[in-house]
Amino acid sequence: MRSFEIGVVFGSWRSSVDGSTVPWAEIRDLALRAEEIGLDTVWSPDELLGRLVKDGPRYGFWDGVAVTAGLAAATSRIKIGTWVMSALQRNPGMIAKSAATMDEISGGRFVLGLGAGHAGSGAHGFGLPEEAIYDRFEEALQIIVPLLRTGRADFAGTYHVARDLEQLPAGPRPGGIPLLLAAHGQKGYRHAARHADVWSCYATERSDVAELGPRVVAFEAACAEVGRDPSTAGRSAGVVVAPLAGAPYDGAFGTAITGSAEQIADAFRTFHAAGFTQLEFLVEPLTMAALDAMAPVIELLDSE
Repeated sequence: MRSFEIGVVFGSWRSSVDGSTVPWAEIRDLALRAEEIGLDTVWSPDELLGRLVKDGPRYGFWDGVAVTAGLAAATSRIKIGTWVMSALQRNPGMIAKSAATMDEISGGRFVLGLGAGHAGSGAHGFGLPEEAIYDRFEEALQIIVPLLRTGRADFAGTYHVARDLEQLPAGPRPGGIPLLLAAHGQKGYRHAARHADVWSCYATERSDVAELGPRVVAFEAACAEVGRDPSTAGRSAGVVVAPLAGAPYDGAFGTAITGSAEQIADAFRTFHAAGFTQLEFLVEPLTMAALDAMAPVIELLDSE
């Protein structure tokens, strides 16, 4: 029995070196294969337009909610999550409604991954707000969390309003949809400590516990600050794995994990030892062959 959860993130781009779009049928087949090899969760990003690497080519993405709903319908056992839904580009009441709908479609397998979003070229092109991003997120949480947990929100802020709003229909798990909050920085840690079932971070330079491990300490300090037992919160790390690479591999999120199945499994184990309860990986390149190469990694971890 594996000691911690492992999920895979499927973006709607090919890779950081190939700009061709991954068609829906391929994303669906990858998700079915992820379910088959025993992964715990399949995740879909919520991006619009942007560059995966600085000064690199511009990429577009399929709508994250539509893809996640499609994955919920196509699969039968694996959990389905957003990694992560952008509060910047979506009304907070509608975020809660989308979450309940995707939980219904999946039969209670949905995980709401949520973040503040970012004001890049996509936000500018779509006419979305480009200022006070985190203030907007703080207000959005005042609507989303009550709707998910109690089924009702009543809030009037500077940026968001919910007027005696009811979560109706509530979905198959009223009050029970897991909330994963992506948070980097002290303010984000405190929000996750207050509200999240799972706190999430991701690699920016290296998919290595040396980069991500110290963030566990910072999150646990935030839990102490708000009076929460840190053992009651999951801790998630997002990394990149290039299982077919014969040499060190640098991509969209810095240096990836490479090597044999045993070496990749060892790298995953270091995250668990550092206090993470789950791991999400992007596979490079996003192909069936690369995903298949992760099957022996999962077998090794499952045999422990």
